[in-house]
Amino acid sequence: MSDTGKLPILDHFIDGKRTAGAGNRFGDIHDPAGGQVQAHVPFATPAEVDAAVQAASTALPAWSRTPPSQRARILFRYRDLLESHRDELARLCASEHGKTLDDARGSVTRGIEIVEFACGIPQLLKGEINENVAGGVDSYSLRQPLGVCVGITPFNFPAMVPMWMYPIALACGNTFVLKPSEKDPSCGLRLAELAVEAGIPAGVLNVVNGDKETVDALLNHPDVAAVSFVGSTPIAEYVHRTGTAAGKRVQALGGAKNHLVVMPDADMEQVTDALIGAAYGSAGERCMAVSVAVAVGEDTADALIDRLKPRVESLKIGPFDGEGVEMGPLVTKEHRDKVKGYVDSGVAEGADLVVDGRQVKVPGHEEGFFIGGCILDRVTPQMKVYKEEIFGPVLSVVRAKDYEEAVRLVNEHELGNGAAIFTRDGDAARDFTHRVEIGMVGVNVPIPVPTAYYSFGGWKRSLFGDHSMHGPEGVRFFTRLKTVTSRWPSGIREGAVFNFKRSTEA
Repeated sequence: MSDTGKLPILDHFIDGKRTAGAGNRFGDIHDPAGGQVQAHVPFATPAEVDAAVQAASTALPAWSRTPPSQRARILFRYRDLLESHRDELARLCASEHGKTLDDARGSVTRGIEIVEFACGIPQLLKGEINENVAGGVDSYSLRQPLGVCVGITPFNFPAMVPMWMYPIALACGNTFVLKPSEKDPSCGLRLAELAVEAGIPAGVLNVVNGDKETVDALLNHPDVAAVSFVGSTPIAEYVHRTGTAAGKRVQALGGAKNHLVVMPDADMEQVTDALIGAAYGSAGERCMAVSVAVAVGEDTADALIDRLKPRVESLKIGPFDGEGVEMGPLVTKEHRDKVKGYVDSGVAEGADLVVDGRQVKVPGHEEGFFIGGCILDRVTPQMKVYKEEIFGPVLSVVRAKDYEEAVRLVNEHELGNGAAIFTRDGDAARDFTHRVEIGMVGVNVPIPVPTAYYSFGGWKRSLFGDHSMHGPEGVRFFTRLKTVTSRWPSGIREGAVFNFKRSTEA
């Protein structure tokens, strides 16, 4: 870590205000385009984690008793503030992550859509009722808040992914502690500030920064009721195992290896456009990136490569605010080198390197964490680049002899986040959507991210826990079901005595 005396040091956000870190451990926040450290972030001590959880615990009784309609009104004000600060949030996101401003704006907008969904919480919390389930007995259900909830979020969407979690948690009457990525934490802090400005009471939404020690303190804190996580599969599995062992409800979204199946009848220009956005947008640093194109038939694969190669070679790469830039740098030097290592591995294992972006240099930003788009052809399921999530702008092309082999490839991979098929054949599309063992499926849509009022989540080792993110599943995750069975003695029969005292007798 660099000398903390020469650069800005960020804060935590506890009990409604920015709070300076009290520990002696810090992380570096880089400018990904320039390569230099631009700020430092304090790593929360166990005492600071406890202070954030206690602030949330103190705020919980009053917030959980606040009528849902009043919570919704505050969220409506919050939504308006987020909209008016959208460009500011996008710039914070882009400056620390490296993604282009257009990408960042789009991700902030998607987050705001979750807030809009959460504004409908009075309708979403409605239970069920049946009267006279037995003689004079009624039964009804309620959904009530869990308590203090925690969100642990990744570096790739520092505004959007936190908003997958805390707006719904707060709408349901919970309080929240957010632990954003230590690589780009500024968005999380600003989101909390705006929440207080909108009228969310102090302590309802808190932010603590940190690394694994901070995460472990949250996972094991006795006053935390639930944990929501997005990140890599190994860490998702760890969070789920550790949190559930500590008695908490956990949803943990892991990694992905999203396949796009290209049928021989597909519109190849449409496929090419789709892959440019899906494989190389946000420099491939997203769990819904398409990292495997499965071409059905040799002719299909050859046609795809012929169209893709010049498009990938001509991608404009540069800093997030550069004019016409289509792809920014990766988030850190270590991650860029890891992605390069995957390309090295693919070549060593026999893949054809059709486009090599490993040596890309951006004039004026020679120390930036840039890598160009890469295409590996003739990748096989035995290769490391096929088995593992790369999280960078690397597309693997797998050649399948027929449709059945393509479906089998999708289903046999251990990760089941997203998949898509491009075809003009409705029968093939329908069969694909029914048979693939995948949580989110696209038909002629390369990145099948559900809208805010649906739920986001994969299958297999892409999701640990029983609930997906946001939408109806998010409401179910952040509430617990209570069923009431009631019977009242009749008070209207003749001669009933109520014994109410008169006001003068009080």
